[in-house]
Amino acid sequence: MVYIIQNIKLSIEASKDEAFAIAKHRLLKFFPKNAISDMAIYKTSVDARKKDNICFVYSVSAQTSCVARADEKTLAKEGIVPMTDDSVQIVFGENEMKERPVIVGFGPCGMFCALILAEQGYRPLVIERGSCVKKRTEDVKNFSEFGILNTESNIQFGAGGAGTFSDGKLVTRINDPKCGYVLSEMHRFGAPDEILYKAKPHIGTDYLKKVVENIEKEIIRLGGEVFFDTKLEDIVFVNGKAVSVRTNRGEIPCGVLILALGHSARDTFRMLGKHGLSMVPKSFSVGVRVEHLQEDIDRALYGNMAGHPKLPKGEYNLSCHNGDRGVYTFCMCPGGQVMAAASEEGGVVTNGMSNFLRDGKNANSAVAVSVNPADYGETVENAIAFQRNLERRAYETAGKTYAAPCQTMGDFLGKTKNSEPFAILPSYRNGNVTMTALDQVLPAFVSESLRFGFMNFDKKIKGFARNEAILTGVETRTSSPLRILRNEEHLAIGFDNLYPCGEGAGYAGGITSAAVDGIKCALAIMKKYRHL
Repeated sequence: MVYIIQNIKLSIEASKDEAFAIAKHRLLKFFPKNAISDMAIYKTSVDARKKDNICFVYSVSAQTSCVARADEKTLAKEGIVPMTDDSVQIVFGENEMKERPVIVGFGPCGMFCALILAEQGYRPLVIERGSCVKKRTEDVKNFSEFGILNTESNIQFGAGGAGTFSDGKLVTRINDPKCGYVLSEMHRFGAPDEILYKAKPHIGTDYLKKVVENIEKEIIRLGGEVFFDTKLEDIVFVNGKAVSVRTNRGEIPCGVLILALGHSARDTFRMLGKHGLSMVPKSFSVGVRVEHLQEDIDRALYGNMAGHPKLPKGEYNLSCHNGDRGVYTFCMCPGGQVMAAASEEGGVVTNGMSNFLRDGKNANSAVAVSVNPADYGETVENAIAFQRNLERRAYETAGKTYAAPCQTMGDFLGKTKNSEPFAILPSYRNGNVTMTALDQVLPAFVSESLRFGFMNFDKKIKGFARNEAILTGVETRTSSPLRILRNEEHLAIGFDNLYPCGEGAGYAGGITSAAVDGIKCALAIMKKYRHL
């Protein structure tokens, strides 16, 4: 039996051996000494609530060879709990799949769905409208440096999905044992060791690119295929079954069709609506990117300990409510940069990115305000139009060159007027911004809630609302504006072999939860069909 010994608090100078000693001391109350073995660090986190006494909090795993001299309730009082089994249990069905499974999208959801199917002999075929990692990186660079937008290969579309050019956060709010499996698989394909034990794991764009390429190679090695620059244009249905997909490289037959769409596949959503898929609008969020100096965030969080080599870069996760409307930070990127994330001509979209070391000068985060169906007319078409209109307004306000509208915090809050960046420089496209009033871009309810949020967050992190902070707009792609309805077997309502999943279909929010949903989709398919 493997147990986790939790909540071991030590100074940041302490060694892991000290954590092992405390864990063993607790275990010896319930197990003989010779029954305890294979101790390892399971999780670590930073407790910086008291800046004069910052500490590391450890969880330690240990193997035991006999039954404890106490029940689980008594063990739990000592912070000793059984380790959760995160292995994936597969059940195979008996139905025949006459053609290969086809997966649309090679983001985390599509990747993990394809990987598990390939491992079990189903030889999946993945189509991805965007390009492979190498070409996609060039396309993102060309847009950032020269304003040359490739509408099919960009920060939203391509190998690894939108998360490839992000901080690569693997933190998730879902409580599913498969999260551990996702982390172990990410590690197997090249992610750093620390994602296995950090309480707030992240990969960073530089490592994530390698992981995506390695997963692609493994899928191919196992008999699958991955077609990049291949756009889904239509689906051929016969009696409620998808029998083939029409793409820009020809028609491809499918036994089952997995829609692992990203949240920006607006043209694909329109096509699906024409085929009668049940889609409903849902709440999402819009806002801006805020930038501070990373050293200021570190100082606000760690006090005099800021800069200590054993402490990670400071990061935050803040939220509040302005009446019934939520305001929260999203995708915080320590030592990162604000990215040009448009996927449609004539629109400006922002996102955040960090490399693994998080060694950039600025910290940035989305600060987003919840948008409810009542705000935009309660239809899928209106939800997409709401996002698109904001993006186009940002494009036009900033001069129609893919510069982004930008404003200092002081000007936005009315404390200063006509300020130019000086202490903190905007990182979007190397400073290619237009200083303007963001009220010209944002709906009044968003601006009002952002102002409320900034002042609230300033009480939690000193200096958050400092005049020199930089606001760059707009952040509109925080999540999908719709949900494609499905049943308990993960099938689209009214269809026999169509599986909507992941973030674009409205069932995930972030790398890990999207990967987990892809795994669930693969398990549902294998439970119904035997492999080819």
